[in-house]
Amino acid sequence: MEEKKALIDAKAGSLVRREMWCRLGFLALQMACFMHLTFWELLWDVMEPICFYVTSAYFMFGYVFFLRTSRDPSFGGFFKSRFATKQRCLIKTHNFDMERFNQLRWRRLFLIAC
Repeated sequence: MEEKKALIDAKAGSLVRREMWCRLGFLALQMACFMHLTFWELLWDVMEPICFYVTSAYFMFGYVFFLRTSRDPSFGGFFKSRFATKQRCLIKTHNFDMERFNQLRWRRLFLIAC
């Protein structure tokens, strides 16, 4: 069971890292678009309020994340939250009995301690 759990954890970590790289790509693309609009299409006087509202929206998303998860709205907190979500989905998909796994693990730890 530990091998299957390790595979599930590795897969969840891989999915979350891929998701975070995609988010980084989105932010880089958004910044490039804002730079293009600021310096070639529009002026800073037009783009300043747009950038302000986008930044404010990101702040609100971070605050909502904190309210819903009670975790620090940092990259580490976001990774842990997404990892737990992906892990739960994969456990359900693979029909992994987490309760039985925890019982066996605690029993083994108890026997080692005695």
